[in-house]
Amino acid sequence: MPEAKPDVSALSFEDALAELEQIVRGLENGQQKLADAIDAYERGAALRKHCETKLTEAEARVAAIVQNADGSLSTRPLE
Repeated sequence: MPEAKPDVSALSFEDALAELEQIVRGLENGQQKLADAIDAYERGAALRKHCETKLTEAEARVAAIVQNADGSLSTRPLE
């Protein structure tokens, strides 16, 4: 029985990206059965979306960092 993959939403950005890269290499290899390739493609699409979400969240956090007039850094509330 194949090992169950962790839920995509529970993965860190780095883990999701590593798994996505592994899936892409497997699909490029072309040695998978059609059903396995379709499953891999679906998981890859979910991983890509998860990575995009994580990047958007990180960009918002970075954008919230502001430099005060005295040179110190603070954050502004996220919208």
